[in-house]
Amino acid sequence: MYKDVFIELGLSDNQAIIYEYLLKNGAQTAGNIIKNTPLKRGLVYNILDELCENKLITKKINKNNKVAVFSPEHPEKLREYLENKEKALGKAKNTLESNLSSIISDFNLVSNKPGVRFFEGDEGIKKIAEDMLKSKTPIYTYMDMNSVSKFIHDIDKYFEKEKIKKGLKQKILVIDSKIAHKETKSPNDKITEVKYIKMKPFKSITEIYDNKIVFISLSEDQKSKVSIIIEDKQIYEMQKSLFESYWDMV
Repeated sequence: MYKDVFIELGLSDNQAIIYEYLLKNGAQTAGNIIKNTPLKRGLVYNILDELCENKLITKKINKNNKVAVFSPEHPEKLREYLENKEKALGKAKNTLESNLSSIISDFNLVSNKPGVRFFEGDEGIKKIAEDMLKSKTPIYTYMDMNSVSKFIHDIDKYFEKEKIKKGLKQKILVIDSKIAHKETKSPNDKITEVKYIKMKPFKSITEIYDNKIVFISLSEDQKSKVSIIIEDKQIYEMQKSLFESYWDMV
């Protein structure tokens, strides 16, 4: 009756069978559970230990016959169980984000394929910004500041603030404009170098860092705000070399 609910909350199929049996029948010995469920003896004992560890059931030893009796905890414990799962998932997600770049680099090295990731909207651009803040190399940037100021002003200011905190160096080639001169250098920023270039507006950003090339298309429409990360050493080295050559010519 409740098995599917318990599985959706994160219990395994076998955990759900035993937990539901105890909820409906109250305190039971392992022997009774083995007799009345389709699970084998060794598996039942393992599952009971797991449910105890998750604090969904309790184990007590009968003083008279020394037999263990297993009782279900109040169903409110399911809420606590789910909250713990969510915390663990959040921690796992952070661990993955911290290590994903290295994992992708190893994959690219073995498969000889560039790693490509796509993102959409402001949330995608925020993820790009967070990834850039982890860079181990200086960041090279092509930027249309008018579009940045218009479409992602808050994200840009957040990145600039965090970049300065981390001491992350950046070189920016930005289309020359009044807004560009106003927005690209703050008094407290000693790590950003800026050069202004004469170009038609391109409503986009290119970022070069950590064996990655990022292309961000800017627009008022969230679906048209597309971000692409290409992770490939050869492409990175080429784009880095082109940027440095252009930088020296400006």
